Amino acid sequence: MDVRRAAERYPGGDPAAGIESRHAFSFGPHYDPDNLRFGAMIACNEERLAPGAGFDEHPHSHTEIVTWVVEGELTHRDSTGHETRVRAGDVQRLSSAGGVRHVERNDADTPLTFIQTWLAPLSPGGEPSYEIVHGIADSTPYAVPEAGAMLHVRRLEAGERTAVPGGAYVYAHVVRGEVRLGAEELGPGDAARITDATDVEAVGGPEGAELLVWEMAGPSRPS
Repeated sequence: MDVRRAAERYPGGDPAAGIESRHAFSFGPHYDPDNLRFGAMIACNEERLAPGAGFDEHPHSHTEIVTWVVEGELTHRDSTGHETRVRAGDVQRLSSAGGVRHVERNDADTPLTFIQTWLAPLSPGGEPSYEIVHGIADSTPYAVPEAGAMLHVRRLEAGERTAVPGGAYVYAHVVRGEVRLGAEELGPGDAARITDATDVEAVGGPEGAELLVWEMAGPSRPS
């Protein structure tokens, strides 16, 4: 288990424009050849947008982009014609495939915080697609088959225990509250990268917790 603290994330964004970013992986000018990916995951960004701030239209390709809003409301528009509002508890996925452009903004009058995960697809190319699940229930897994990945959302009460999925690669991110993961204590923004996870348990802290757990397959092996 490799624990990465919130304070260790690479800073980014444009604070003068109301955009504050924290990157868990090598990103932009923060190049680290030893921190390029974990399993299918190539980015896990915490984004904070002030009212009226946002990312103007920009391109993506060959990436599965999954967004989880922590607080506030995210406006999404893309070149395939989708325009949606993403709120806390919603899961949004944009499969950029062979290429897509999109806009992400905070059009509300309150601050916006969201976590965005980028996953490498198993096969490049194809047609872009979009999906949003409103108000996903606790313990309901969300599959991203294009990347061989599964997202588990857990909202733990104080002292509540949950098994961490076994898998070649497991990435656990604490959205809010505190979590004991095995022998490690994690707080908001902390994450753990677990390889070949077996018999790992997460326990909610005194005030409860919200936890995102990514279960990812390992690389295929020749037969």
